[in-house]
Amino acid sequence: MAVPGEGPTNSKIMFVGEAPGKEEDLSGRPFVGRSGKFLTELIKKAGLKREACFITSVIKHRPPKNRKPKKEEISICFPYLESQIKLINPKKIVLLGQTAFSAFFPFGKLKDFRGKFVTLRQVQGDKIISRDYFITYHPAAGIRFQKMKKILEKDFKSVLKSL
Repeated sequence: MAVPGEGPTNSKIMFVGEAPGKEEDLSGRPFVGRSGKFLTELIKKAGLKREACFITSVIKHRPPKNRKPKKEEISICFPYLESQIKLINPKKIVLLGQTAFSAFFPFGKLKDFRGKFVTLRQVQGDKIISRDYFITYHPAAGIRFQKMKKILEKDFKSVLKSL
């Protein structure tokens, strides 16, 4: 099932993950499995409501056997994600994990940018648009590793303070 994303179309913040997992594929909603529950907890601890955020993924369908998305899949889905960003026009975009980070910054390493804002400037028609991206780990990393959980909590507080 396609999982395009959900949230208000005037959201100030957008979270972008990798791809739908099993629970997301079954429900058609993003981040509703274990990682989603942790994402909701992180958002709440940072002082925001999930319902105020737009949440989506780079890939809109679950890859076979839940494998990491291939570059070709990312390039096929990326224009749809770009359209979502243009329509919603969030103040901040949070990239969750390596796949989301690499989709926007193909030559960087997440560890070098984690916990920081990066501004991308793009030409749209006759305008130059600047967008602020915040880079952090995927919530699944926080479930697996206690150290990552603390880092994610700190990162979420930092990004949401900037709104």
